[in-house]
Amino acid sequence: MDRATPEAVMAAYAERINRHDFELLTPLIDDDATFWFSSGSYRGMEAARAAFERTWQRLADETYWLQDLRWIAKADEAACCIYSFHWQTTLEGQIIRGSGRGTTVLGKRDGIWRILHEHLSAFPE
Repeated sequence: MDRATPEAVMAAYAERINRHDFELLTPLIDDDATFWFSSGSYRGMEAARAAFERTWQRLADETYWLQDLRWIAKADEAACCIYSFHWQTTLEGQIIRGSGRGTTVLGKRDGIWRILHEHLSAFPE
């Protein structure tokens, strides 16, 4: 099952996000999740959906991946991981790439792990 452990949720999230279909992500995200991106803060499923879909519309062939995922806290009902994220897309005929650092907090509710919070930011200079 995709949501039996926090590790399984993050693996499913990393794989599904590149399909650019938010419906595939909804089972992995809590209805009241908060996402902090450089473009703004988004609370709740519909706000998150709008943010993801705006990005996918602008960067239609974007590929996103996580590296160096490290669990910094793990308990029966909550877990937190940090990682570096990377992306690549084509914009106006040019391949562009980016990366940064991320934090994801997961919670276990009704026996199922879900993403409660994600914070992505640029690496410091």
